[in-house]
Amino acid sequence: MKRVSIHALALFCAVALLAGAPAAQAWGCKGHQTVALIAEAHLSTKAKIMVNKLLTQFPYTPNSTSGCDATLHGIALVAGWADAVRTTRKNGDWHFVDIPRGAADQSVIATLCGVPTGCVVRALNEQLAVLKKKSSPAAKRVEALRYLVHFTGDIHQPLHDTTNSDRGGNCVPLQYFTHPPKHRNSDPPGNFTPELHGIWDTNMVVDDMAGRDLQKYASDLDAQFQGKAAGWKQGGFQPEAWAWESFEDAEAVAYGKLPVKVDVEPDVPIKSCTDNNDIAQRMFDKHIVVDDPYRQAATAVIEQRLAQAGIRLAMILNAAAH
Repeated sequence: MKRVSIHALALFCAVALLAGAPAAQAWGCKGHQTVALIAEAHLSTKAKIMVNKLLTQFPYTPNSTSGCDATLHGIALVAGWADAVRTTRKNGDWHFVDIPRGAADQSVIATLCGVPTGCVVRALNEQLAVLKKKSSPAAKRVEALRYLVHFTGDIHQPLHDTTNSDRGGNCVPLQYFTHPPKHRNSDPPGNFTPELHGIWDTNMVVDDMAGRDLQKYASDLDAQFQGKAAGWKQGGFQPEAWAWESFEDAEAVAYGKLPVKVDVEPDVPIKSCTDNNDIAQRMFDKHIVVDDPYRQAATAVIEQRLAQAGIRLAMILNAAAH
């Protein structure tokens, strides 16, 4: 029987996932659980006690369609909860901040987050305040904990902190190696798979795991970036700065390293991928093909952002427990 390399198998699985992938929302649950597992390795004793008490009082198990590993424990088990409730809670805007490509500096974030629906920067600030307030109802504090686990991951995903009037790359169809973009029949016009946001959320993370389970992948990333952890914690809790880091990574790599140039679009309101002069069709017509050089450049960013998110999440929870 012909042998298949682990790397090739991982790539096959990543591509297979594309065929039925839902619209991209955040890091796929594997990414979010990786962040949580890294954070767990750096929690203080007080933080572990706080986390365990809250999660024991209000247990949660992800459903079988979430993409989460339900055999994990602690904050890794609840890492995908915020995505599971985003529709019923009507708080999808809490997961991102649409910094337009071409923005001059991070001062624009305050204006973007000032709208009634909020953004990931504001959500992190608000949920941390709830968790830190010991007099808050325990049910509110555990929800705040779950949100913090998730949103710390979200804010470190580059395409959650930028947009090119394309819904953060959701409206950029592309070919992922041999898998060409196709319209999802069950979705509104303009929605394709694969697309730029989705491959960053899930497919390149799955490919990077290359057969490792989540525990091994998280511990490998933790060890790989051990020398940078102290620097990442400098300055403490700075969600605006973290969003701007992601924005710069998106500009330099997510868009900047694409094999076909994607110009900065006018900053216009967009609700669907047929808006902005049918942005999805215009991107489709560019025939963008993701190849190995792009994946290598993107993977370097993805690995660092997952590790940064884990280290900073631990910092947040350690501070909240005091």
